Amino acid sequence: MTDERRLLHGIDLETLEGFAAHAAANPETVQFGLGASATYEGTAAHSLAKVDSYELGGETIARETREYTIPYGAWKEVLDAGGWVGGTDRLEPIEAALSALAACINVGITINAAANGVDIDHLQTRVRTDFDPAVLFSLEELREADSVFENLTAEVEIDGEDLDRDLIDEWARRAPVYTFVSLAQDVDMTINTPAEVASDD
Repeated sequence: MTDERRLLHGIDLETLEGFAAHAAANPETVQFGLGASATYEGTAAHSLAKVDSYELGGETIARETREYTIPYGAWKEVLDAGGWVGGTDRLEPIEAALSALAACINVGITINAAANGVDIDHLQTRVRTDFDPAVLFSLEELREADSVFENLTAEVEIDGEDLDRDLIDEWARRAPVYTFVSLAQDVDMTINTPAEVASDD
């Protein structure tokens, strides 16, 4: 007897269907807790970011192979113009966010394509935006933050048989990072500083 698995987009469809049924019946088991940290490296705009453990259904999952580190910085030409000494190119956090959006749109499309039996021969998503750094450099008031980004676009190039443009658009909008950047999110900011030393008088 041979094990004939139904595979699409690298997913075992029977397992996916079982997972979806389990998630529908037990939503608490598929809730995630996600996080990251970034440590300043002593040069303005340079931080070493780290992503490691995550929570799934209330359980923390940690392993060495998930200890990802990313050295963030900026563009050499901008650093040189701004007075940075020995500026070098590094991945800029905005670009990382844009690449995450592009990759996550692909996630939304391909997971739903697999679940619906839609084959895809080619898929590439390009994301771009216009960025005004005036608020960052305190050249504009913080209340002008809504003007920092304009013309955020995502262009999905996709090829395959019997593709439904409206359905692809829906699947793209199901991507979690799309939700993260397109809907208003409140960031509960906490600032921790060293405790004040009591005076001796």
